[in-house]
Amino acid sequence: MSKLYFRYGAMNCGKTTNLIQVAHNYKERGMNSIIIKPKTDTKGADTVISRLGVTKKVDLLIDESQNIFHEVSELMQHSGAIDCILVDEVQFLKSRHIDELFEVAVKLNIPTICYGLRTDFQMQGFEGSQRLLLLAHSIEELKTVCTCGKKALLNGRKIDGEFVFEGEQVAIDGENHVEYQSLCPKCYFRLRDSEEQEH
Repeated sequence: MSKLYFRYGAMNCGKTTNLIQVAHNYKERGMNSIIIKPKTDTKGADTVISRLGVTKKVDLLIDESQNIFHEVSELMQHSGAIDCILVDEVQFLKSRHIDELFEVAVKLNIPTICYGLRTDFQMQGFEGSQRLLLLAHSIEELKTVCTCGKKALLNGRKIDGEFVFEGEQVAIDGENHVEYQSLCPKCYFRLRDSEEQEH
């Protein structure tokens, strides 16, 4: 039986780079992997983009109404065997989408590797990630560092270069002057406390 994997980490830890590398490894061995991404992630449109500037076309863009199990089954009928499924920005998927990915791994026997964030810029969980933490056979942290040199666990949101701690959960990196920075908890609280004191 194949497994459902969740590889998570703060922003800038190399999640998409890792995904593209895995896709390359499968291709090099003459095997077929497909890349899935939620339509919510408008960055790069129908491609995944790593911070190193490497891009790769997505095979399936998923919106809220789609059933991933059905989409993958249909793709297999048209394209043949799928050896691995790679999911980028998995945190934006709905809980039921994660259940469908779990079924893909178990029923269709396809290793399914999901990459994403555990928490948002307010330390709240994303729906897709919360479900994955319950269902994934394997959970692995991809590590990165804060500007202070300590291990980064959290994601700080900046708008026009200033850290913000209120707003909608979803704001795409690089759009509407939004950017993110990975932070250790100590730096996160220092910045949040400073922002609260100013207001």
